[in-house]
Amino acid sequence: MQLTIRAKGENVKAISYLLSKNPNNLYERRVREHLVRLVYHEFTETNLGVTIFVTPDPLALVQNDNALDITHYINDREFAASSIFLSLIRSALGTALNGKPKEEYTEWVLHSFAFEFEVGPIASTMTNKEISDLFEPLGYTVSIEAIHHQQRARFLTLSADITLQQALQHLFVLIPVLDDYKHYFIDQLEVDKLNRYGEGWLATHPMKEVIYKKALRFSHLYDKSTTAKPSTSSLNTLRYEKIVETIKQLPRKSSIVDLGSGEGKLSSLLAYIEGVEELLAVEPSEIAMKKALKRFEALEGVSVSPTPTWGSLFYYDARLQHKDVIVLCEVIEHIDEERLPKIMSLLLTQYSPQTLILTTPNAEYNKVYELNTMRHNDHRFEWTREQFQKWCSAMNTHEQYELSFTGIGDQHELYGQPTQMCIFRKKEMIL
Repeated sequence: MQLTIRAKGENVKAISYLLSKNPNNLYERRVREHLVRLVYHEFTETNLGVTIFVTPDPLALVQNDNALDITHYINDREFAASSIFLSLIRSALGTALNGKPKEEYTEWVLHSFAFEFEVGPIASTMTNKEISDLFEPLGYTVSIEAIHHQQRARFLTLSADITLQQALQHLFVLIPVLDDYKHYFIDQLEVDKLNRYGEGWLATHPMKEVIYKKALRFSHLYDKSTTAKPSTSSLNTLRYEKIVETIKQLPRKSSIVDLGSGEGKLSSLLAYIEGVEELLAVEPSEIAMKKALKRFEALEGVSVSPTPTWGSLFYYDARLQHKDVIVLCEVIEHIDEERLPKIMSLLLTQYSPQTLILTTPNAEYNKVYELNTMRHNDHRFEWTREQFQKWCSAMNTHEQYELSFTGIGDQHELYGQPTQMCIFRKKEMIL
């Protein structure tokens, strides 16, 4: 993944001062085990060319607590110009991005040069027109070259007479929008950064609502006035609260299994439910389990301490038999559909819990997010409410469970709620 900056015209050598990088030296640093290099390949009185590129270490993404543990599934994020790429090059470009070179060179911060920026590969589901619509209102001429006939991976060339700081701020806001995914937690600091980099252009951009929503939607930090602001409850929080409240109302809840527990956020809340005597946090990722263990060690006043348990939905585990409650929170959509019937048979027939709770995205609600694709690049599918209800009913092959459905999150008149939940309760327990 790389970014190449070219410039033509008089005084282009001043750009090296804005970058704060000596053209005679190779800039080379390791950032979280990934190799970042910056090199000048052209440097004359009227022509400048510089490339910053990252050689990623895929293993570093999943081998230590400080790594970018994005997902348990293999994907192309570490090889594409995405939010990961930006986080790795931010330090190298910090002087130019913030417009703070040495004092004697500050006059060049506001100087426009005839720039050409090449960035890629971009892994995006956006069309070429949608990509152009992001950059053309900012004064860029946009050229897009597809690597493959399916046009998913592409290189962008953006040309404009612009200042270096403005251009970098545009890229640092819009590349994650193209990618439609951010690997890091989005909080108020992310809102502040978006407002800082977007100052002077984002508020008047024709696609500002799309930019805000795609930049901040995962944490619900966006409102319809196109003002970024923190919400009192993220969708994740609402899901966890709904699951906890549902379990509290069950007559039998002494033993709970959180299947696909990740870093233990839900398990930590389940630990406070009165009457719980056993709580298994089952997770296949050792990295996530390490983080969960630290979280569990910090819990105080809980009914029971969660037990980190290595396990997978794809293997039978006798320890999970005949529990009161099994929870799969936002898990099934990460599994190929054709594998789900066997998993559901394992859950409902062999494990046979008193209650099974499933949550998954409501595909209809994606229209509220103005998405033409799924919410997460690792989702194998997303179902409408009708599809989910039909599927759950079909999985209840022996009809030993009573099914009930509900939604979680903001209610839309047409599209329902962003998350849908099914509760399987054994009929004998209801009676």
